[in-house]
Amino acid sequence: MNAELKITERTFEFSVRVVRLCQYLEKQDKVSRTLANQLLRSGTSIGANTEEAQAGQSKADFIAKMSIARKESRETLYWLKLLKVTNLVDENTIIEIIKESDELVRILTSIVKSAQKGKDYGKQLNL
Repeated sequence: MNAELKITERTFEFSVRVVRLCQYLEKQDKVSRTLANQLLRSGTSIGANTEEAQAGQSKADFIAKMSIARKESRETLYWLKLLKVTNLVDENTIIEIIKESDELVRILTSIVKSAQKGKDYGKQLNL
């Protein structure tokens, strides 16, 4: 994925990828469908919370929403790794979305830490 994208655009595109993966998993066995529900919830929540953060009523609200997005991105990474390790999804199929998920965790962590320190991080990341 292009690192120059706004975080809201990047998390939206990630959500689209999660939805498509979950559509695939829904066609599989019950375990895959159950994990798909968990992944769908956390994976799409990342983008929703980054969007909400943009309309935050205060710096504290922005930090709270971005912190939720970070938390959801960590959970999503967990579900993706679980799908890979249990061989419910072929490694070649899932490796790129795992990499993107890991990058989102790192980016969101950086955004939250910078915002907490009082830096004007929005301008730096083109938020």
